[in-house]
Amino acid sequence: MRKNLNKSIKNIAFVVIGLIVINVIANTFYKRFDLTTDQRYTLNPSVLTILEKVESPILVDVFLEGDDFPSEFRKLQSETRQLLEELVAYNNNISFNFINPIEDEATRDQNIQKLNARGLTPMQLNVQENGKTSQAVIFPWALASYNDQTVKIPLVKNTIGATQQQLVNNSVQQLEYAFADGLSKLVNPKRRKIAVLKGNGQLENKYIADYIKSIRDYYFIAPFTLDSVSNYAESTLQKLQEYDLIISAKPTEAFSEKEKFVLDQYTMNGGKSLWLVEQVAMDKDSLYNDYGKNIAIPLDLNLTDFFFKYGIRINPLIVSSMYSAPITLASGEGSESQFQSYPWTYSPLAKGNSNHPIVNNLDFLKFDFANPMDTIKSSTKKTILLQTAPLTKLEGTPREISLDMVNNKLEPKTFNKGPQTLAVLLEGIFTSAYNNRVKPVAISNSKNTSIPTKMIVVSDGDVIKNDVGRLGPEELGFDKYTGQTFGNKEFLTNVANYLLDDTGLINIRSKEIAVAFLNPEKITEEKTKWQLLNLLLPLVLLGVFGLIFNYLRKKKYAK
Repeated sequence: MRKNLNKSIKNIAFVVIGLIVINVIANTFYKRFDLTTDQRYTLNPSVLTILEKVESPILVDVFLEGDDFPSEFRKLQSETRQLLEELVAYNNNISFNFINPIEDEATRDQNIQKLNARGLTPMQLNVQENGKTSQAVIFPWALASYNDQTVKIPLVKNTIGATQQQLVNNSVQQLEYAFADGLSKLVNPKRRKIAVLKGNGQLENKYIADYIKSIRDYYFIAPFTLDSVSNYAESTLQKLQEYDLIISAKPTEAFSEKEKFVLDQYTMNGGKSLWLVEQVAMDKDSLYNDYGKNIAIPLDLNLTDFFFKYGIRINPLIVSSMYSAPITLASGEGSESQFQSYPWTYSPLAKGNSNHPIVNNLDFLKFDFANPMDTIKSSTKKTILLQTAPLTKLEGTPREISLDMVNNKLEPKTFNKGPQTLAVLLEGIFTSAYNNRVKPVAISNSKNTSIPTKMIVVSDGDVIKNDVGRLGPEELGFDKYTGQTFGNKEFLTNVANYLLDDTGLINIRSKEIAVAFLNPEKITEEKTKWQLLNLLLPLVLLGVFGLIFNYLRKKKYAK
C-alpha cells in the first residue's frame, strides 16, 4: 500500500515538474502559429516594425459593438478583435476596448453627435432575419490614442455597388492596413516634405484642400512657385531639392523652357513628382452657364517633349466611356425643380491594375474630361496604373460640349476604342529632356541622366479636385447627389506613400483574405430542418449509445 502511495506521489511530482518546465519554456520561447490557408493572422513585417516603436501605452477604442447588426458585420467584428489580439500579443503596450456608443438610450443622441463631430459617421445597414428586413445603425470606426495624440481608423472600406458581404470582405482585407496606417501616424514622426507647385494656373488651395488634409498627417507640405526661375534658376533648383516630392495639380498655363529645365534637373537629381495634367481645356463647371454648353479646345502646356522623353504622351482628345459616373442636373422651374441623375460619358470610371499595391483593392476612380495616354519606348520602366472600361470612344478637339447631350441615345457599337490609359507610373533611370539640346539656362553640374527615381502622370487634373460647398471644401471623391464615394483620395494617398518610399505600409494592401459567409436565403429555407436536426440528432445518438451500452453490459455480466 505504502509502496503504491509513494509511486503515486512520485508520478504527481513528475507531472508538476514537467508542467513547470513546459511553462518556463513557453514563456521563454513564445510562438504563435497561424494555421489559416491565407495566413490572415500573420502580421506583415512592416506592421511588426511599427509595433517595435510603441514604447508607451496605446489604447484602441473600437465602436463596432452590438448584437443587432447583420451577421456579415459580426464577422468584421470578430476579425477586428482577432487582429487586435495579434497586435497585443506582439506588444503588450497596446490595449483595446469594444464599445457600443448607442446602447444606452439616455445618451444615444449625445454620443452620436460627439462621434459625428469627430468625423466618425454612422452606417445604416439592412438586417434580414426570418425573411424580414429591418434597419440597424453602426459606427465602423476605431480611435487609437498615444501620448496625447488620437487618430481615427476606418474599419469599413466603401465600394460602389457592393453587397454587404462584399463590403465586409473588402473591409477585412484592409483591416491590417487600416490599423498599421493609424499606428504609423502615432509613432512615426513626419520626415519627408512635399512641394505643391503654384504659378502655372494650378488648382486653388480650396480645390485640393481635402487631399492635402489627408496627407499632412504623414508629410510636411508647403506651396512652391517657380517665379524666380528666370533670374535665379540655380538657387530655385537648390530650394526645390529640399523637397522629396512635387505635385502639380491641373496647371492651365504653359511652362517656360527655364521652368521645365529646373523641373527636369530636379528629376535628374532623384526628385519624385506627381503630375495631374490635361491636354484639353474643359471643365464641367464651365457648362453651368446660361447656355449649358462650352467649347473644349486643345491646351498647350509646353510639356509634350518633357513627358515624351520620359516615356509617355498625353493626346489632346477627350475620353468618352459607356461606364461612367452620372451627372446630376436640376429639372423643372422654381420650387418644383428636382435633381435628377443622367448618364454622362465624359466622367469615365477607371479601375486599377490589381497587381500593383498603389491600386490593389481600390474602388473605381472618377475622372472628368480625361485624355488618353500612350507609353513610349524610353529608359524608364512604365506601369499602367489606371484604365477605363473597354467601351470607350475618343473625341477630337475643338469640340462643343453641351448639357443637352444627356438626352442623346448612346450607341454601344460606337464605343469601340477599348480601354484607355489614364495613369502611368515611371520608374528607374530617366533621360533628361534636354539631353543633346541647348540648355535654356546655365546650371552647374547639370545632368543628362538621373539617379533612380519615380514619377506618376495622371491625364486629368480633376482627379484631385474636391467640390466646394457653402460650408467649405467637401470630401474628395464623394458625390453628394448619389451618395457614392469614389477611390480618388485613397489612390492619391497611396501615390504619395509609394513615391516617398513608404512602401512597407502600402504593400500590406496586397494581402488577400477570403472571408466565408453563410447564404441568408438558404438559411431561411433550411432553418427548420437544421433546428430539428440539432435537437433530435443528439437524442438519437444518446439513445443508440444507451442501447449498445446496455446490450454489452448484459452480455458481459449475464454469464
